[in-house]
Amino acid sequence: MYDQVMNAFTRKIIVIASMGLSLIFGFAYYMLYFKWYDCFNEMGRCFDADTGIVYLEQSGAVWLTLTALTSCVALFQLWRLTR
Repeated sequence: MYDQVMNAFTRKIIVIASMGLSLIFGFAYYMLYFKWYDCFNEMGRCFDADTGIVYLEQSGAVWLTLTALTSCVALFQLWRLTR
């Protein structure tokens, strides 16, 4: 019985942490890639003159992959928790 309770508690913690990370990575995807999607040149760079930051097109793939992975982990653990 104790193992089942701890297993459920651990899964809840994993779900909460994974969803939190998914939100953070999704926000980073939006702020560092999606917001500047139409600004990228042929070299995959976008310069924001207001802030002096160069955004790279490759960052979109990284942030989106991290968002998808953490979302899948959270959904899988939630499914296992309710099963």
